[in-house]
Amino acid sequence: MIRLGGQAVPCGSDDPAAFARAHREFGYSAAYCPPCQLRDKDRIRAIRSAFAAEDVTIAEVGAWGNMIPTDEDARARKLENVCERLTLADEVGALCCVNYLGTPVPDGKIDPHPSLLTREGFDWAVDVVRQILDAVQPTRAKFALEMMQWMPPDSPECYAELIKAVDRPGFAVHLDPVNIIITPRMYFNTGDVIRRCFDLLGEYVVSCHAKDIALDSSLALHLNEVPMGTGNMDYHTYLTELDKLPQTPPLMLEHLKPEQYPAARDHLLKVGRELGLTFA
Repeated sequence: MIRLGGQAVPCGSDDPAAFARAHREFGYSAAYCPPCQLRDKDRIRAIRSAFAAEDVTIAEVGAWGNMIPTDEDARARKLENVCERLTLADEVGALCCVNYLGTPVPDGKIDPHPSLLTREGFDWAVDVVRQILDAVQPTRAKFALEMMQWMPPDSPECYAELIKAVDRPGFAVHLDPVNIIITPRMYFNTGDVIRRCFDLLGEYVVSCHAKDIALDSSLALHLNEVPMGTGNMDYHTYLTELDKLPQTPPLMLEHLKPEQYPAARDHLLKVGRELGLTFA
């Protein structure tokens, strides 16, 4: 059983019940958390109740932002925000709160830096994840890091090492294979990359992103996100491996224009039908 979700759901209301129902009508059984603040307890309860009534899983709460700026005040503010977002995920019934590690580049967000792929960068990730989990101590939602090209975790092997080093039950895996397709060899063998991710990380996966990627002939190397079904991501392998898991991590479409989501949804449903898989 696979749960599919995404953004840009047609709905003319911010009422949680209407929004949850719109997800079902669009063919989704998973959702990104609707806009909500931790202080708004009534809205949190309404969202949790409405999405449960429609059997739509809230996949994730985003906490997007740089968690390792060199400015201590900025770092403290961001970690406070991430802790608040993880607490919200726990209360609203989301499976996880997700963020990327960040960068020490001044005023940067995800800017490359030579230290990020060293032992120092790995230790930054361990330290910041431990700080967040020890502060919040979530009981339901997990905290997860987005897999990225030039910061940890940048591979399934790195993510597995992070899980062991962090050593906290609240740390889990957010899987986005497109983000770690970084060479032509990987591009032409995305199924192998996906299988390696599930072999090493499957038991820890709580939410997944669905995108597509294409290699073009521009120099130097260019790998670009493209609309679902127009790239080389092996979704037959992705859906097959996802369906094998005992848990049911949602597969969430992202980074598309609003008008592109129906075709992306239909492409994944078509692949699922070809494989004989069932969608929730």
